[in-house]
Amino acid sequence: MLSRVLLAFSLLVASGIGAAAVPARIIILRHGEKQDGFALCSVGVQRSLALSTQYLGKGAADSLFASGETPAAFVTITLHTLELASPAAQTWSLPQSLYSAVPISGSPLGDSTAVLNMRTQEAVADVLTNPLYNGKTVVMIWEHKHIANKKLEAAYPGQKITLRQLLGLDALGSQVPDTWKGDNYDYFWIVTYGTAGSPVPTAFTAQKQHFTASAYAAVPHNDWGKKEKLPANSGCKS
Repeated sequence: MLSRVLLAFSLLVASGIGAAAVPARIIILRHGEKQDGFALCSVGVQRSLALSTQYLGKGAADSLFASGETPAAFVTITLHTLELASPAAQTWSLPQSLYSAVPISGSPLGDSTAVLNMRTQEAVADVLTNPLYNGKTVVMIWEHKHIANKKLEAAYPGQKITLRQLLGLDALGSQVPDTWKGDNYDYFWIVTYGTAGSPVPTAFTAQKQHFTASAYAAVPHNDWGKKEKLPANSGCKS
């Protein structure tokens, strides 16, 4: 079933024919800083709360949503992304749309690359065709290598496995980085689909997270490609 959905979706994009329903915008961000393979560390938890307060929650100080707008969905993939999205999603009384790639001890699947590839493909096929999202804003919180990673993409020739590929960002040229850097947790990628019904993006913006509330002043906000400075004894996995 999935293969037929992806084939139909790929043909739409390749032909330039618009899908029946396409969001107006997709906001992409990475999960927060990690404690281990299952949970965020204290800094990542603080980031999740800061994001809700300043950018993504209902009534946020510098909301990324237009006045009166409610996000159509928070789409997540791993436990880290689920945890990061939770505070903001709760303020809107929204569920999360989880394409679960959860590590399970002893499982031959775990959160392997193949599973993440498949779940990313499934998520994008839904986001770009679901009538519930048509003309609205969707937030996707993702694992960074499956947002954009030049080496990973090269390892799967003939496939589209990252958000950069699947959302058509590679067609926008050098303005979109070909790799999401491992030290960067603090950016939004905002993708605009300005032609109604067309899955071809018309604009891209990279926006840095910067938290002004004193409660979140210690949350790192390093520049793109620069090493993150974590507090001593934070318990965060580098």
